[in-house]
Amino acid sequence: MTLRLVLHNSSPASASPYRLLDEQDRELTWANDFLDAQRIRQLSLRSLRAYAYDLLHFARWLQSTRRPLAKINQSCLLDYVRSQLDHEPKPTPSTINHRLGVLRCLYRFHYGREIPGGKSHFQHTYATRSSLGYGRPQRRLARGLQLKQPRRVVVPLSADEVARFWKGFRTFRDLAIIALMLLDGLRSCEVLDVQLEDLCLADAHLRVLGKGNKVRSLPLPAETLDVLQSYLRLERPLTNSSSLFVSLKGHHRGRPMTAVGLRSLFRHHRLGSKVPQANPHRLRHTFGSDMVRAGISLPALMHLMGHAHIHTTMLYVELAPQDVWREYARAVAQRVRLSSPEIS
Repeated sequence: MTLRLVLHNSSPASASPYRLLDEQDRELTWANDFLDAQRIRQLSLRSLRAYAYDLLHFARWLQSTRRPLAKINQSCLLDYVRSQLDHEPKPTPSTINHRLGVLRCLYRFHYGREIPGGKSHFQHTYATRSSLGYGRPQRRLARGLQLKQPRRVVVPLSADEVARFWKGFRTFRDLAIIALMLLDGLRSCEVLDVQLEDLCLADAHLRVLGKGNKVRSLPLPAETLDVLQSYLRLERPLTNSSSLFVSLKGHHRGRPMTAVGLRSLFRHHRLGSKVPQANPHRLRHTFGSDMVRAGISLPALMHLMGHAHIHTTMLYVELAPQDVWREYARAVAQRVRLSSPEIS
């Protein structure tokens, strides 16, 4: 029996448009009920899509092992992880951990408790207390089986790389997209989701709908305002679309710009500028790193970038390799200058 994921755009607002079906087009009830519940919780369509693909991957494995959902335990999860690591291409630890997290939510949704141990016991309780050291220790439950993820290091683009990449753009629309990522730290999905009504040129600010449907207001620097005004006045086609960024030519002229189109745009300019590291998230990293170097406070940067946790913002405080070498070279040069004997 073959399982597949389909998208039903005509689904009611209380149901997930993503549905798991078998080869006879029958719904996989245990998966779709969970997705419907997440839809009711107002999860974004992007999150629902990620959940659905994670469930599809697990459902196919569960079907191959002939195990019912009610019988899974930590030992089953260990077998599930082992099967992923044994197949090529091997998924990243973060991908596997995300799948395990979705499965824990799925099990709690259906059975109201954590996944039992079985022969393998990864869940355990531990004591924790306030980071300031006061109060009584509290008992917490560890999340269970989880792969160790490599430590993230934020590596921004250099000023020369930014200049070379920026120089290759010819339309005001594309320059405005790059400016929002580089000077305001927007994610690629946030750029595509910006609507005309979100833009307030008179007050120089932009309303952004970020992850988890969280809204934040961002200031627009003069450079970004200039290219946005030029795009709206000179390039944007007459269209009924409410999206700020639309296609400028071809059969899709006037329609909202898509993620595929944005990836194609970046791919083309990476080749032309010979800056292979230039991608939307690297521009966002560059914005965060530049703000930290300029001395912005972490709470302010957390708001600007739309982070849910300050720990994510702290990644930009840690020096990237080129920053370490730059500081090293500066310190060595200073040391040599101070230790050089004066010649009379």
